[in-house]
Amino acid sequence: MKTTIYSAQKVITMNPNQPEVSHVAVRDGRILGAGTLEDLAGWGPYELDDRFADKVLMPGLIEGHAHSMEGALWNFTYVGWFDRMDPDGKVWDGLKTVDEAVARLKEAASAMEDPDRPLLGWGFDPIYMANVRMTRADLDRVSDTRPIGVLHASGHILNVNTKGLDLAGLLKPGNTHPGIPLGEDGFPTGELKSPEIMMPAGQHVGMDRAFLSADPEALQNYARLCVRSGVTTSSDLGQQLDDDLVEMFSEVTGAGDYPVCLVPFRINMGLSPKELVEYTASLRERSTERLELGRIKVIADGSIQGFSARMRWPGYYNGAENGLWYIAPDQLAEIYERALEAGVQVHTHTNGDEATQLAIETMETSLRKHPDFDHRFTLQHCQLASAAQFRKMARLGMCVNLFANHHFYWGDEHYALTVGPERAQSMNACHTALAEGVPMTIHSDAPVTPLGPIFTAWAAVNRRTASGRVQGENERITVLQALHAVTLGAAITMKMDHQIGSIEIGKRADFAVLESDPTTVAPEALKDIPVWGTVQGGRIFEAASI
Repeated sequence: MKTTIYSAQKVITMNPNQPEVSHVAVRDGRILGAGTLEDLAGWGPYELDDRFADKVLMPGLIEGHAHSMEGALWNFTYVGWFDRMDPDGKVWDGLKTVDEAVARLKEAASAMEDPDRPLLGWGFDPIYMANVRMTRADLDRVSDTRPIGVLHASGHILNVNTKGLDLAGLLKPGNTHPGIPLGEDGFPTGELKSPEIMMPAGQHVGMDRAFLSADPEALQNYARLCVRSGVTTSSDLGQQLDDDLVEMFSEVTGAGDYPVCLVPFRINMGLSPKELVEYTASLRERSTERLELGRIKVIADGSIQGFSARMRWPGYYNGAENGLWYIAPDQLAEIYERALEAGVQVHTHTNGDEATQLAIETMETSLRKHPDFDHRFTLQHCQLASAAQFRKMARLGMCVNLFANHHFYWGDEHYALTVGPERAQSMNACHTALAEGVPMTIHSDAPVTPLGPIFTAWAAVNRRTASGRVQGENERITVLQALHAVTLGAAITMKMDHQIGSIEIGKRADFAVLESDPTTVAPEALKDIPVWGTVQGGRIFEAASI
C-alpha cells in the first residue's frame, strides 16, 4: 500500500475539528489523514510530494446542478449574449442582436457540406435585447431548406425555422398549446416552450443528442470543463436514462483517465411515475466510483427570464401572463409518494414561488403517508422562495439548491422587468435559507450559465449584477459559507457527504487545486482565483494539460 503525503501552502478541509492544515495523506485513492507532516508520518512509510507546496488545496468542488450537455453543445454554434470559453479555452464573443446571431449561424451553415444537415445554435437570450423575439422568418434568413434550431440560454425555449416546424408537424394554424405562440397569420412564430413541445421538434434540428448528452465526446468535453473549474463531482440533472445510456455512461466514466464523478438524475419524462421510481431504484446497484445512480429529477415549471415560471400573486412585474406547469399536481404527488416508499431521492425544479409552494405542500402530504427522516428531497433553483417557505422546508427536512449566478446574469432584468425591485433583491436568498436551517448549496445550471463553482461562490458572496449593482445586500453570505455551499453543502443535498465534500479520513481523495487562497483574497476578487486543476480519487489532473 503506497502512501503519498502532499504538502500545500494551505489545505482548507471543511472539517470543523481542524479547518486548516498543511498536509494531506492519500492511500488507494482515499484520504488517509490531514494534519502536520509529523502527524501523518505515523501511518508508516510514505512518499512526500511537494508539487502543490505553493498552492491551496480544498475539497473537490461539487456542482449540484449542471448538465453534461454543456459538453455536447460546444459541437454546435454559440449565439449567447455573454463571452464564453469553450473546453479548449477559446473565448467566443457574445452577440448583442438577432442579426448578429443570424450572421454567426450563416457562417456555420456555409461550412457545412450537407445542405440538409440540421444546424443548432444555443445560448440565445432575448431578454437583453429589449425582449425582441426571434421568429422562424429570422432563421429562414439562414436557410429555408435546412432545419435550424436555436436553444435559449434558459434551456426552456427553442426557436425553429419554417423547415424545422414542417418536419416536426407543427407548421399548421390553430395550435392551442400554450407553449406554441402563434403569429398574426395563425401559424407558429417558431418559438416553442416546455419540454413536451421542444423535444419532439428538437430531434429535427440536431438537439436530440445534445439534450441527452448521449455520446462519449460530450462527456469528455464536459469533464475537461470540470477540471478547468476545479470540479471533481458533478450532477447531471436530467437525463432520460435507459439501459443503453447507462452503459455508455459506465464505459466513459470507467476509463482510468476520466477525471470526474458524474451523478446523472433520471428525469420525469417518458415513464409513468411507477415506472420512473422502479427503474431509478434499480439503477443504484449499477453505481461505480465515478458514476452515482439512483436519483430522480422532476421539472415543475419553466424559467423566470423566459416568463414560463409559475408565479404567485401579483405575478410578473411587466404584466406578462403566468408561466407553464410542466407536471400535473397528481403526477408530482405520485412520484413523491412512490419515491419516499422506495427510498429514492427526488430533486424538483421550481423557479417560481407558486411551483415552490406546490412542491412543499405535496411533500408535506406525501410524508404523512410515507415518513422518512432523512429523505433530503431538494428544490432546485427555488429562486423566489419566501422566508415562510424556507421555514416550512426546514421543518419537512427538505434541502435547497439556489441559483446564485442569476444575480449576475439576469439580476438587472429581474429588477426592471420580470419580478420587480423588491423580489429581485430577495431572489436566491442564501442568507435566509441558512438562517432558517435549510441545508443549502448553489449552482451554475451549466450550460445556462458557465460551469464554475468559484464564480458561483463569488456571486453568492457579492450579489453583483452585470451592471455592477449590489442587489440584495442582506442576502449576501460569507466566503466560508459560500465555499461550504460548493463543497460539503452540495454533497449533503446529493446524499454523498459520507464520501465527499470535506478533507477527512476515509473520504475520497478529491481536491480542487487553487493558485490563491480564497479565504484571504478580497471577496470581490474571489471569482478571479485561478484553478490549477484537480485531484480526483487520488489521480492528478492539470487543467493546462487536460
